[in-house]
Amino acid sequence: MFSSGTPLIEVQGLQHIYLQGTPLEVQALRGVDLQIQAGESIGIVGPTGSGKSTLLQHLNGLLRPQGGEVRVGGIALSDPTVDVRAIRQRVGLLFQSPEDQLFERYAGDDVAFGPRNLGLGQEEVRERVRLAMEAVGLPFEYKDRLTAELSQGEKRRLALAGVLALQPQVLVLDEPTAGLDPQGRQELLRTLVQWRAADGRAIVLASHNMEDVAALCDRVYVLVKGQIALHGTPREVFAQPEILMSNGLAVPTVTEVMLMLRQRGYDVSTAVLTDEEAAQEVEGLLHGQTL
Repeated sequence: MFSSGTPLIEVQGLQHIYLQGTPLEVQALRGVDLQIQAGESIGIVGPTGSGKSTLLQHLNGLLRPQGGEVRVGGIALSDPTVDVRAIRQRVGLLFQSPEDQLFERYAGDDVAFGPRNLGLGQEEVRERVRLAMEAVGLPFEYKDRLTAELSQGEKRRLALAGVLALQPQVLVLDEPTAGLDPQGRQELLRTLVQWRAADGRAIVLASHNMEDVAALCDRVYVLVKGQIALHGTPREVFAQPEILMSNGLAVPTVTEVMLMLRQRGYDVSTAVLTDEEAAQEVEGLLHGQTL
């Protein structure tokens, strides 16, 4: 489906209206443009109600374009004859709080659900389950554990394994680290980095956690009231905190600290994204002046 040089996903002028033609009509998307290339991680940030989840659901055909277009591997999803099932094998979508959507009694059966529905043989299903569970850091032996007895972090990983068992090339994630403790968050981010490293895979991450976006994403789209308000690398986007904050968004904590120091008259760069970069800035201050 995906050919060399073609964007994995291309969104052009996308519009979506809920309850169209009724007194409760709401326009969720207003002419959104977006591209996802092989090997990229794309961040989508925006305040609650900005249209992030609506946009994500268009990327694998759960919602079809009402206006504009979404192309997956060059295939237009507005075409009613498109095999949406094939699209969803290539573009995997993990909803917010996916652990709440586990429904099989045993962990392995939940991961196997997708491959079995593809009509694959027993041995191939077993191999996909093994690879997917190992990819998310769950031992294959966990296949025989009761799903209800897993921790929240393990359930989150199991849900991700169920998507990876379909072997998608694009992984679309809606707030994947929400509710996880710091260790669980770091483990999940490491899993995503490792998964993306192979075969030109791509990740689309919608999140309110700007640290996740800064750590994982190559480019960021800021969505406000259904429109792209800002687009660039994380460093470019977070260097414009006034735009983000005026729309109820934050910047990574280390960037916020640098902004506070700058406001107090210290000569530091505000274009920092990591603890290491912030430490270098503070070290420079210590050599030059007293904090």
